[in-house]
Amino acid sequence: MSELPKQYQKFLNDYPDAAKAYEALGEAVHSSGPIDKKTRILIKLAISAGAGLEGAVHSHTRKALEAGLSKEEIKQTILLAIPTIGFPASMAAMSWVEDITDPKG
Repeated sequence: MSELPKQYQKFLNDYPDAAKAYEALGEAVHSSGPIDKKTRILIKLAISAGAGLEGAVHSHTRKALEAGLSKEEIKQTILLAIPTIGFPASMAAMSWVEDITDPKG
């Protein structure tokens, strides 16, 4: 697994009870229905892109790669956002994905 972002590590250290509750919430929502892991990961990536959350796109891209999803699957998820969130927002999200999938450009 990749190293956690420094700010998240600080959150874990500074607020361990809140961090445990946050992680428990994440586990609970992921296990509360029939959607498979791959689909859940791509949904979270799409939500992050639609919300314009660079850090979350980075995080969910890393999680997708760690779960065995291909760069092509990840990038298609962002392409699917173009008609919904617009071209500029989708291209920003694509650049955030590529920060992780193609860090040397």
